Amino acid sequence: MRIALINENSQAAKNGTILAALKKVVEPMGHTVDNYGMYAADDAAQLTYVQNGILAALLLNSGAADYVVTGCGTGEGAMLALNSFPGVICGHVEDPVDAYTFAHVNDGNAIAMPFAKGFGWGGELNLEYCFEKLFGFGHGQGYPPERREPEMRNKGILDDVRAKAYRPLLEILPDLDPALVKGAVAGEHFAELFFPNCKDDAIAAYVKGLLAD
Repeated sequence: MRIALINENSQAAKNGTILAALKKVVEPMGHTVDNYGMYAADDAAQLTYVQNGILAALLLNSGAADYVVTGCGTGEGAMLALNSFPGVICGHVEDPVDAYTFAHVNDGNAIAMPFAKGFGWGGELNLEYCFEKLFGFGHGQGYPPERREPEMRNKGILDDVRAKAYRPLLEILPDLDPALVKGAVAGEHFAELFFPNCKDDAIAAYVKGLLAD
């Protein structure tokens, strides 16, 4: 699994801490981590939590990432931003139980975490424990086990509703503020991470056009 880490500007200073915890847990499992930044609070490319949603949607819909880990101060804004787009099911994860139940009950492809609220002494340990429960035990297996069938049925219903409720991503992005969208892909290492892993030629062409403007 290719996991993308995205930080917005208010919590960019924690990028190194989050990245270290994520890589420590998931790389021994065989997963790959791509760090899309922000890398520091004074980065030239400043991401808002709304732009986190745009970037996550591009990564997940293009196949450049299989999963996105992101957040903001409370995690709420990032969750709402990501869930505004097709192809993204983002859960709000504060603790290891949230991580485990989201993986098995909701079977999404992104999480938003609170990187300021409650992030004090031992914050990096909570990150590690969350990532262990999120990525170390599979997905969509149901919890508790006897609820597996109805939970999988409900997930299928949700996927069908979402498919009918959202327009395709490439119909949405041109209607947004071009500066907002272009800013979402302005990160220092975006191009070197995105294009080699993008599996959708139309999305790749759209992004190349953005970057060429």
